[in-house]
Amino acid sequence: MFRLFLRILAVLALAVAVVMAVIDATRSIAASALTFTPLGESWYAVSPDTLNLAQATIQRYTLPAIWDPFIIQILTLPGWLVFLALALFFYIAGYRRRRTVLV
Repeated sequence: MFRLFLRILAVLALAVAVVMAVIDATRSIAASALTFTPLGESWYAVSPDTLNLAQATIQRYTLPAIWDPFIIQILTLPGWLVFLALALFFYIAGYRRRRTVLV
């Protein structure tokens, strides 16, 4: 059951990664130059309140030093790359190895 949940999360993260990659590709074609939209910019465009809430929550309930070097670095990466990495992580975590039976 848990593996199924992880596989569903992997598919959803992959779908978001594809959508964000298509948006970046469209912007790159329109600008005639390679452009990548950072995850933080995309998140702020969709829901600025939740971005501020995430920052406040992380700084209040975990180590405040985590936000500046670590989370800011992730938010500056292209959004499709972050969601592609999440999809890969969820897929690997939910993968079930096939057992071979030796006769």
